[in-house]
Amino acid sequence: MKKILYVGSECMPFAATGGLGDVMGSLPQALKAKDPENLDVRVVIPLYEAVSDTWRAQMKQEAVFTVRLGWREQYCGVFSLEKDGVTYYFIDNEFYFKRNTLYGHYDDGERFAFFSLAVLEMFPHIGFYPDIINANDWQSALTVVYLNVHFRCVYGYDYIKTVFTIHNIEYQGKYNMYILGDVFGIDSCHIPLLEWGGCMNLMKGAIECADKVSTVSPRYAEEIQTPEYAHGLQDLLRGLSFKLCGILNGIDYKYYNPKEDTEIAKNYTWRGLKGKTADKTALQEELGLPVREDVPMFSIISRLVAHKGTDLLKEIGFRMMAENDCQLVVLGTGDSQYEEFFKALEREYPTKVRALIKYDRALSKRIYAASDFFIMPSKSEPCGLSQMICSRYGAVPIVRETGGLYDSIKSYSVEDGEICGNGFTFANYYSEDLYAKIKEALAVYADSEAMKKLQQKVMKTDFSWAASAEVYLGLYNSL
Repeated sequence: MKKILYVGSECMPFAATGGLGDVMGSLPQALKAKDPENLDVRVVIPLYEAVSDTWRAQMKQEAVFTVRLGWREQYCGVFSLEKDGVTYYFIDNEFYFKRNTLYGHYDDGERFAFFSLAVLEMFPHIGFYPDIINANDWQSALTVVYLNVHFRCVYGYDYIKTVFTIHNIEYQGKYNMYILGDVFGIDSCHIPLLEWGGCMNLMKGAIECADKVSTVSPRYAEEIQTPEYAHGLQDLLRGLSFKLCGILNGIDYKYYNPKEDTEIAKNYTWRGLKGKTADKTALQEELGLPVREDVPMFSIISRLVAHKGTDLLKEIGFRMMAENDCQLVVLGTGDSQYEEFFKALEREYPTKVRALIKYDRALSKRIYAASDFFIMPSKSEPCGLSQMICSRYGAVPIVRETGGLYDSIKSYSVEDGEICGNGFTFANYYSEDLYAKIKEALAVYADSEAMKKLQQKVMKTDFSWAASAEVYLGLYNSL
């Protein structure tokens, strides 16, 4: 039996803030379903304060031991539970993880160094040594590094293979080299392994040490070998391109399912879209917008930051509302300038715009279900899940051709009476190109039969994990 351990800093439904949590919550289950008799799939994350009492009540204690990190001896508890055929482990240490947020603390480097080392230390205590460790992003990068510098000659660890997955190369885990031994417990002889650009770079160390490096879309695997996208790691990745591959993420088809979703007003499928119209009017009532079935509704669900294309929306927002009979619903938080822009847009067009400056997962599903179009004009997007989720709910995506958006959404056209593509796409990072695609989308909406066919095709696009899990399994088999 092949034993695979996923290591990451978050996982749905236990504790998550974004796409990494969605992937950690759905990929292991999809992989296990591929070959339940021959795959032993497990996941490990920190036991955050955010993990609810409902989940804690289902856990059992597996082990208690101490972890030596630099000069510190720290308590470590390991708890587990099983869900959908996958075993989940939780690393317990309240000093590091009993906090009101997952990230953004002054000692994040130390916190996740402890987590990464504890993952490796737990193997003899729980009687489980994986064949493959798949670590994710900089927070678990040291799992791969510690394995190579501390454990390679230890029985049980000597044949473990490693995959390091880059979900977003912008966040690399950079620290001053002077704390290498004191905080991270790594000898100075390993400086060449971790040093990059004059500092310690945890992601760089994992890329060096891993047997394979994956990222979350084929296009992004190409992009991160260029200066425009690599945030300084392009030369490293070009030199190690033989171990780099891109595998497109999927989404959880059980959680995102308009046919059975209990958090939307009316269920529906691609065969019958009347329920989607009911969801639109329900959201309009909820948000205090004019209740109109005939008005096209656009939505944005995003972090409101520049690289998500919010600056393009800022350039065209007032014009879009002034020139078109449409509604716009925005959900998200981010930079104050963009939050204030959407609030100002709502003040100027109170019957057309709602700016919901917050994070609300349940509300996001109601917005997906109500929307006719979903705008996602990212400057960079490693994979993106929103364009897949909106498609699942029949909201036609309008995206820029970058990263996973390029791999998942193809431009709308009609050839010999048949609809081609599953959205509206533009290549140049230019607000006028985005606006042209919005106008094109409105023209399609005006033709009700064409719009219905496009929505149905979008909903039938397969963004499940089935195909991607097969590619991951091939990657693991190659090791």
